[in-house]
Amino acid sequence: MNSGGKQACRRSHVAVRAAAHRIVKDAAYRMTGQSVALAVGLGLALVPTRTLAEKQLGIESGRSYMDCASTSAVFIEAVFDERHIGTSRFTWSPDVSMGWIGGRNVDRYRYSPYRATDPIWLIAGGARIRYGGAIGWFRSLYFSFQPAMHSGRTQALSSAYEFVSTLGWQGHHWNFQIRHISNGSLHEPNRGETMLLIGIAFNF
Repeated sequence: MNSGGKQACRRSHVAVRAAAHRIVKDAAYRMTGQSVALAVGLGLALVPTRTLAEKQLGIESGRSYMDCASTSAVFIEAVFDERHIGTSRFTWSPDVSMGWIGGRNVDRYRYSPYRATDPIWLIAGGARIRYGGAIGWFRSLYFSFQPAMHSGRTQALSSAYEFVSTLGWQGHHWNFQIRHISNGSLHEPNRGETMLLIGIAFNF
């Protein structure tokens, strides 16, 4: 890639990363540590719910980007019984995932305390939110938010804790996701991982 292409790539990635970081940072300041489990647990326990959909197990893979440097990523994700949130048209499902993100060689970080070469193993748990009834194209769309713990320290993921935000589309067996992982700038560096994933899912 020529210098002009690299600069354009970096500018576009910076814009996407900045928007994602603003969302994650806002959520992170409101939902950190034990307050995450307490808020989610109490909030969901206090509203009447009823089961909608069956549990699913999925395997997803794709490419993850830190700036313009890409690597492979693989996730295993379990989504449990879907339930209404009160009397609204929103539903939620417990969402647990385990993932691996490969390292990559980036020359400018070779001598940095936080390099880019470490592979990352992470585990995350949170909620998947959807809107609408059983019929409607938008029913397949969802958003999920998961606090995560992971191994490794890199320019992208420099702290032991991170936040996983996912916008996805779920078909009968196919799953497409745009996923961003960062710590909401609670610890630097915080370049984040932004990935495009495709997967297959089965009821269990």
